[in-house]
Amino acid sequence: MARVLLITGASRGIGAVTAALAAARGYHVGVNYRANREAAEAVVAGIREGGGTAVAIAGDVAVEADVLRMFADCEQALGPLTDLVNNAGVVDMKARVDEMSAARLQRMFAVNVFGTILCAREAVKRMSTRHGGMGGVIVNVSSVASRIGSPGEYVDYAAAKGAVDVFTIGLAKEVATEGIRVNAVRPGIVRTEIHASGGQPDRLERIAPLVPMLRPGEPDEIAGAILWLLSPEASYTSGALLDVSGGR
Repeated sequence: MARVLLITGASRGIGAVTAALAAARGYHVGVNYRANREAAEAVVAGIREGGGTAVAIAGDVAVEADVLRMFADCEQALGPLTDLVNNAGVVDMKARVDEMSAARLQRMFAVNVFGTILCAREAVKRMSTRHGGMGGVIVNVSSVASRIGSPGEYVDYAAAKGAVDVFTIGLAKEVATEGIRVNAVRPGIVRTEIHASGGQPDRLERIAPLVPMLRPGEPDEIAGAILWLLSPEASYTSGALLDVSGGR
């Protein structure tokens, strides 16, 4: 039977490229999106044109009711879940901590942290041998910001991703005997739309000289790392935080 993979925030960027690569390798893919249905449907159409299987699944990972519906819709369309990529995430405008509002902080943690935990919770309920499942794999998309700190830009984002790192390590240990592996990929600066959405369309060029490889990463380079962690080749890897950051 094909493996069934749900990818949150998969209508663009790293999530979209990961969905396409996973489908090309035989996964049946749930392409989650929050608001941009057209973009998600385009990802699904591209997968189907290549002979793959995918469905677009609406849901805001920060809303528990949406998460419950998202997992139910994925399983109804594709079958029992075997894999999850927690990719959905947000940044905000460049700011110092003393300029950040409570509303900004609440959104930052609701999506990046609570959403990751809620989705992992639902995946564990379905995958864990403790609950009658057959095992599975969870990959969380964190960021090297979690160890750099992103001062003067996104300290709140860095802190949220730090929480994702710790959650990854703890959950990996918690479910290690239940057939589930849990790891995280920590991308560095990557060529996606997220920089423009944070008000810094020139960030790639500005940060690239700080990367030892002197260039930003491409989404497919992150997707490749995610697919490796999902694969049997990583069968003895759990609780790992894999930096894909050009050496930064």
